[in-house]
Amino acid sequence: MPLDLAVVIPTLDEAANVIPLLDKLRAVLHGIEWEAVFVDDNSADGTAAVLRDVGRHDRSVRVLQRIGRQGLASACIEGMLATAAPYIAVIDADLQHDESILPRMYERIRSEGLDLVVATRENQDGEPAGFTKRRALLSDMGSRLSRLVCRCDLADPMSGFFVVDRRLLEEVAPRLSGVGFKILLDIVASARRPLRFAEVLYRFHPRLHGESKLDIIVGMEYLELLLDKLAGHLIPVRFVMFALVGSLGIVVHLAVLALLFRIGRMSFLYSQAWATLAAMTFNYALNNATTFRDRRLRGIDFVGGLMIFYLACSVGALVNLTFARFLLAAGLPWWLAGLPGAVVSSLWNYGVNAVFTWRQGVRAMRSSPRTGQAS
Repeated sequence: MPLDLAVVIPTLDEAANVIPLLDKLRAVLHGIEWEAVFVDDNSADGTAAVLRDVGRHDRSVRVLQRIGRQGLASACIEGMLATAAPYIAVIDADLQHDESILPRMYERIRSEGLDLVVATRENQDGEPAGFTKRRALLSDMGSRLSRLVCRCDLADPMSGFFVVDRRLLEEVAPRLSGVGFKILLDIVASARRPLRFAEVLYRFHPRLHGESKLDIIVGMEYLELLLDKLAGHLIPVRFVMFALVGSLGIVVHLAVLALLFRIGRMSFLYSQAWATLAAMTFNYALNNATTFRDRRLRGIDFVGGLMIFYLACSVGALVNLTFARFLLAAGLPWWLAGLPGAVVSSLWNYGVNAVFTWRQGVRAMRSSPRTGQAS
């Protein structure tokens, strides 16, 4: 029988959940020709090995184990493009999505000629269903922000549970960002025409096994996705994130300078030196956790990367001063002389650190299983 539906399931440390999920999918998708495509981000708990054992006896179960790549959105994209099914569902592996509505979602997208059917986590009163207060607040905030880039009026654009027509996927695939964990928003924001869509209500289940991947860094990735959709075609989003971190570093620099010089009565030269060191350390740590999260350095690599970061930024500061002094000598106002120097310095710092400081992070990802990353 021809393949009708593919269920793409991104995984990270979900070994305890994948077998129960498969059992549930088999029960509800009886009568539909379907396959499960698991995309595993090199889980440390052996999720991929568990799935390969199942796949030996069940050819409808496939696993793509990614090494050196990470992130839920990019995992979903790879899984969706790896199947020949005309309709593709995306569902989490943590058993929090209600798989029993999948047949209804599949029937609607097929019979009504829709581009997309979304499982929305809100009930009739608009209140988040099955969420803690904290998660409900974050979801509501994310939904409001998504209106900046979303061109269709979805009740739950933050949902990670949906069915998409392959034709829409192929239409938007070249424009997908693959950033963060909200692949539905990525798809909808990448469409250049009004979408035909429907929504099916369901109640969000509590997690039974494993740990939630929702943290502050995931929130930063969501911001990165929004920035990419708003300005990614003009400015690289990673550079925008690097610049935002640098702006926060200025605040840290001034705070430490004021503390040491005005309150601690330390000389201005020493205060400025310690403030510069504090700001550089802050920038490095935050960039490591956010801007270059996919290459995050740990252990001895973290220390080595910090030394390279100090060196690169010191050269950037020298470039800034040299360039600004040249422009000032050429007769430009002080503020106009200083601005290009700051821009050149920022470009230098970003380029050098992207190439040298975080390159060992890529090597580390390729050589060891990942732990603690968002998926």
